Amino acid sequence: MATVPIPAGTSALLLDIEGTTTPITFVKDILFPYIREHLEDHLSTHWEEDECKQDVHLLKKQIEEDMKQNRACAVHAVDQTVHTDEEKAIREVVDNVLWQMAADRKSTALKQLQGHMWRAAYASGRIKGEIYQDVTPSIRRWRGQGLKIYIYSSGSVEAQKLLFGYSVEGDVLDLFDGHFDTSIGAKVDGRSYEKIAERIGCRPEEITFLTDVTREAKAAEEAGVNVLVVVRPGNMELTDEERAHYNLVTSFNQLESMGRA
Repeated sequence: MATVPIPAGTSALLLDIEGTTTPITFVKDILFPYIREHLEDHLSTHWEEDECKQDVHLLKKQIEEDMKQNRACAVHAVDQTVHTDEEKAIREVVDNVLWQMAADRKSTALKQLQGHMWRAAYASGRIKGEIYQDVTPSIRRWRGQGLKIYIYSSGSVEAQKLLFGYSVEGDVLDLFDGHFDTSIGAKVDGRSYEKIAERIGCRPEEITFLTDVTREAKAAEEAGVNVLVVVRPGNMELTDEERAHYNLVTSFNQLESMGRA
């Protein structure tokens, strides 16, 4: 396995989750099906609780935004007033959430609700976060070399912390210096990486971003961030042009710090 140098001058590594630290199958075959199977029960059980009301309110705001942008939308109103039949209102939320999931939406409203549902599943032991075997030893090695480690994922910060807090290796949250989600901006928008650099307190060129998605890699590059594209089993196939353009890694074990400039 060829060694791949972490770009000189890197002080912080920014890691994607799905397809990078964690198998895509974990998200697609375990996390998402859990939401689909338990969504209606979750809403029925928690409908009158403040957290659930806030989740529904955020979904309603997302629907209004979708309508303004003339995006297709499964449901055009989620009305939680006292005049609304509760079962009908819950059904409307279910329909909208399932529509967003089917469309692979990354909306903050969807991710927040999912995070709250996964929290209960992790805490009860029904779900444990999967991590590739090369991830935690490599992060410990990098930290020992003075690098800071951050996560940037479409999943909410809460969902990220649940995955690593209730992982197959136990609670490994102490490996990370911070977490970012789409509340800072979309992963395909270069400005998001500029904002992360500001938040971390370093220049974009001092960050190296690891992702399996080339659209995200392109956005990070545009912001001046270093990029390594992760090639794992089940990840999207890269074109010949992408393979030629990006530095590729198949395991975190390959990555070695060559010292900071």
